[in-house]
Amino acid sequence: MTALATYVTVALVAIGAFFLFIGTVGLLRLPDVYNRMHATSKATTIGASSILLAATVHFGPSGAGLVAFAGIVFLFVTAPTGAHMISRSAQRMGVDFALGAHWPGGEGEGVDDPTED
Repeated sequence: MTALATYVTVALVAIGAFFLFIGTVGLLRLPDVYNRMHATSKATTIGASSILLAATVHFGPSGAGLVAFAGIVFLFVTAPTGAHMISRSAQRMGVDFALGAHWPGGEGEGVDDPTED
């Protein structure tokens, strides 16, 4: 492995650790499930993807590096879907927003509620 690849790997791991730390702080400090879900899904996707990209740089484009790259694709497909499902479940369970926020379109307007049929 060249010195440049080593520096890039170290930088990507440091960036990934930073974003994972930010996601963890958001999970612990934000006031409601919607904010926590947003912080963890965005920051941890970038953080984990950065670390997986570091693995791709370290191991090369085949073998373990290819598996790490597939993990990045998997994260970018599943993390937004999971976050959406968490927020929809919370909304359908009647979990309120913190600090007086409300759904776009007003109270109950424009929100798909399958229980109202």
